[in-house]
Amino acid sequence: MAKITMYSTQVCPYCNMAERLLQSKGAVITEKILVDKDPSKKEEMMARTGRRTVPQIYIDDTHVGGFDDLSALDRAGKLDPLLGK
Repeated sequence: MAKITMYSTQVCPYCNMAERLLQSKGAVITEKILVDKDPSKKEEMMARTGRRTVPQIYIDDTHVGGFDDLSALDRAGKLDPLLGK
């Protein structure tokens, strides 16, 4: 199974939707980084992704983006191969 890293906050509805979509695929988020608990993690996220919003999702070494990007991959049939299905 793929390693999934998600930058998130505790109260982000898009983060929750992304998590539900991944769970519906049988995927498990390996590492959930809460950027609202540790400001240095938000700086890390912005440096790594070039984006300021959450969620920011990595599947293995591939930066997927946010929930809209994840959902678009799923609709295009490209999410399952990334997840190793």
